Amino acid sequence: MTVPDPRGWNTWDVRTHTSMTHLPSGLRVRFGLLDAAGAPVLDGFTWRDGLVRLGHHTVDGSFAEVTVEAGGMELRLTMAGGPGDELYVRAESAGTVVVDWPDATGWRLDRSGDDVLVAPADSAATVNEVAAVLEQRRAAADAVRPTSGGWYRDAADALTRAVTWNTIHAPDLDRVITPTSRDFVSVERQGFYGTWALHAWDTFFTGLVASVVDRDYARGILAQILPFADAAGMIPNRVSDERGTTWDRSQPPVGALTVLSAYLAGGLSDETRDHRLLEATFPALLAWHDWWSAHRIGPHGLLAWGSDPVDGDPESATLDRTKRESGLDDSPMYDEAAYDPATHTMDLADAGLNALHVADAEALAVMAGRLGDDATAARLTAEADDARAKAAKAFWDDDAHAYRNLRADGSHDPHVSPTLLYPLLGGFPTTAETAREIADALLAPDVLGGDRPLPSVARNDSGFAATYWRGRIWAPMAYLAVQGLRRYDLRDHSRAVSGALLELFLAEWETHSAVRENYPAFDGEDLTGFQQRSDGLMAWGGLLAHLAFGELAEARPDGWRFAHPGHAAELANLPLGDGRLTVTAGDRLVVTLDGAVLLDAGPGVVVTAYRRTSDEVSATVSGTGDIRITGTQGEPQAVTVDGGTRHVQFVREGTPA
Repeated sequence: MTVPDPRGWNTWDVRTHTSMTHLPSGLRVRFGLLDAAGAPVLDGFTWRDGLVRLGHHTVDGSFAEVTVEAGGMELRLTMAGGPGDELYVRAESAGTVVVDWPDATGWRLDRSGDDVLVAPADSAATVNEVAAVLEQRRAAADAVRPTSGGWYRDAADALTRAVTWNTIHAPDLDRVITPTSRDFVSVERQGFYGTWALHAWDTFFTGLVASVVDRDYARGILAQILPFADAAGMIPNRVSDERGTTWDRSQPPVGALTVLSAYLAGGLSDETRDHRLLEATFPALLAWHDWWSAHRIGPHGLLAWGSDPVDGDPESATLDRTKRESGLDDSPMYDEAAYDPATHTMDLADAGLNALHVADAEALAVMAGRLGDDATAARLTAEADDARAKAAKAFWDDDAHAYRNLRADGSHDPHVSPTLLYPLLGGFPTTAETAREIADALLAPDVLGGDRPLPSVARNDSGFAATYWRGRIWAPMAYLAVQGLRRYDLRDHSRAVSGALLELFLAEWETHSAVRENYPAFDGEDLTGFQQRSDGLMAWGGLLAHLAFGELAEARPDGWRFAHPGHAAELANLPLGDGRLTVTAGDRLVVTLDGAVLLDAGPGVVVTAYRRTSDEVSATVSGTGDIRITGTQGEPQAVTVDGGTRHVQFVREGTPA
């Protein structure tokens, strides 16, 4: 599945942010500056060197803005490309532009057949034409782009740009793909591959972030790695042009969780959600789920990270490779582990992996139900129940009064990381009180809490070093941990954590134009240097914004949840199958669809299980205050709650039930 379609002008070229490439012709137009020595600087402009600010970028390339710097001079490009053959560009510079243009100029390319017409803006008429087209494109882009305000500031813009600027063309695949970072995958941008690479959980998290931007775009990203699965159903850790495919190992099973979340967020009910997303992904995700149970059984019959022996690959079937399957390459949790050649796994059963696999089964069961496959849904639900009961008992450490990884000798491993909140995501605790006690202990300031919460290993852990997976803050890990808190409705915990992470996200964006691969665990740490190993434009960093958005508006299997986050905030233009959703929290909590009010509530009211179809509107209302809910035919119903819970339902005739 290819979204966007590889046609017309876009920033397809992985090597630079400052060129536009035409597909399928391959024509590339580069823009640059003269450096202090008078030499042209046309490529590079990475977030480490010369990238000043990324502007808005539509999915189809019909509008894009970027500002770069070389030799003390800045170049701002405003480009209008897209599916057609015409390209309009305006270049503004405080210094001298590579081509001998005025300081503010523009020009047009018009491709017809094999001929390319370059029309310099050498007249007022041409300049005006370019300016008019660019302003039209800007207005069209602004009309549909998701925006945020208040508490969220411009987090929606940052999230959007970190995805759309990373969409590239892979020539050897003849496909458009969206890796989580163009810097990370391009050797010419100090990356680790040739021109492209896709990683398993990176791809799923990138697709989830993209669901805030465009439903079709998200579907294309979420499905893009599935064709690379092997015959047994394993989705490989990585597939790339230069370094090939990791046939020995996979990555954490987050596919069904992210796909289901993107699906639910795409509409106010199944009536308007993107069923193509489920149809395109479910068979491969189910096969991947079953692969884990067949290939990764380690100590005590529980799941463990592993690596299979592969002919011709001497590094396969090693401890290093098993660590890499976890996605947490150098985590202290695995410092004392060993590789077991009999099982092809670590000799350490992983609580986080087992919890993710349970949550994966639950998500797949929901997907199967939506697709009408009740037998598979029942099978997955039963499997999740059995695995949950077994894992919850095995990983519970009476001494710690919490979940811990389990060694082959039956002892519990003492290392602590946010993965030990994943058991909440898997529903391991049998009571909300137990879940709260676990969260309280793990989110203590000297453990995983504090002003910069959820470092990748506890601050009081012997392996904490505030580097890479030994203490940096990673958005994927934070996302999964916070979703565990929300499963048990620990909203005081999730709001505090997601709020602190939002501030960290916005500080890096506003200071460095960066959406990070990982975030600093201490104030004052500069992650811009290559040696710091924190890519500066990685789409999955947008998960930190996505988490905070969930405190205001969140789609769940039983319906939407809307609640005042305690700060003035707004999310606007969210792309749903029903229309454009806007949620505003101020003196009131107001939800609108294409400008029409759906909900208008006092700030103390929480709305859950909200669904809207052509025949019915229903919701559960709790908290304290008043709310007006609009029915199927535009008629409002006034409801008041005072610490209790009420259910509101409208049928098609408009009669409230």
